[in-house]
Amino acid sequence: MRLLVTGGAGFIGSNFVRQALDALDCQVDVLDALTYAGDRSSLAEVEHRINFVHGSVTDAAIVDELVRQADTVVHFAAESHNDNSVVDPSPFVQTNLIGTFNILESVRRHDKRLHHISTDEVFGDLELDEERRFTEESAFDPSSPYSSTKAGSDLMVRGWIRSFGVRATISHCSNNYGPFHHIEKFIPRQITNVIDGVRPKVYGSGQNVRDWIHVHDHNTAVNAILERGRIGQTYLIGAECELNNIVVVQEILRLMGRPDDWFDMVGDRPGHDLRYAIDSSKLQAELGWKPQYLNFRDGLAQTIEWYQQNESWWRPKKEATEAKYREMGR
Repeated sequence: MRLLVTGGAGFIGSNFVRQALDALDCQVDVLDALTYAGDRSSLAEVEHRINFVHGSVTDAAIVDELVRQADTVVHFAAESHNDNSVVDPSPFVQTNLIGTFNILESVRRHDKRLHHISTDEVFGDLELDEERRFTEESAFDPSSPYSSTKAGSDLMVRGWIRSFGVRATISHCSNNYGPFHHIEKFIPRQITNVIDGVRPKVYGSGQNVRDWIHVHDHNTAVNAILERGRIGQTYLIGAECELNNIVVVQEILRLMGRPDDWFDMVGDRPGHDLRYAIDSSKLQAELGWKPQYLNFRDGLAQTIEWYQQNESWWRPKKEATEAKYREMGR
């Protein structure tokens, strides 16, 4: 099998490429625009085993040529940071909507298999005290330019499946953590702050709940969908690990030898969702998938160790990231 992985130099995509090369009998082409969130060094250990193409999913000609050569397309490429989408929504419209349109038209033209990676954020948020979780039947209710454009891309995939018979599946995953995660994101930002002797920053009240999953487990689920998933179906991926932001920061502090209260509260971001929670029972029942990292502390300890041992990967990004947050007062 020849795989085309869009966004394969990003956090989840680069982890997927490494896992796919080990788990699947495949050749891998990677298409990545190498924006600030894409880093070719994330693929350094496997670069000799892949064909890397520096380009954007917004470039229809590049997309079409790569799709033509592929058997299966795994579409990770997306602008994905909520804070950035509030400051400037335009890159999110271009990458998440126009880019996905180009992918869909190419897989339709060449009759290729597509797996589209989405997020639980398209469903909006849940109340902190309710038992309900997101399912494949949950209605879309996005609350930011990021989640709105991802919801739009998901609806396009559904439409191309129904109107044109495109052979596609969709997955919505909860919040990922693990190696090669850009330090603008919540967990790696806190870890690298503590490494630098800087108190972590927690938005608003710190009670916002996320359903955490290690990136390894996300990608084993994607592999299961590629191998056994039913065409036209949507699958939710989660590890049943709901924690609020203060609890996550305190766990980081304990593992890194700091007091539980060694953090600062800062202003909240606009449209900050309260709670995400994933029901992945369909995925587990149909495809037999189970997460490996059932204990969040174990996965977090592995992630902290990776950032401690790979400072050369994240250090060049740190100052510019923190400068951007200082401008926003966060």
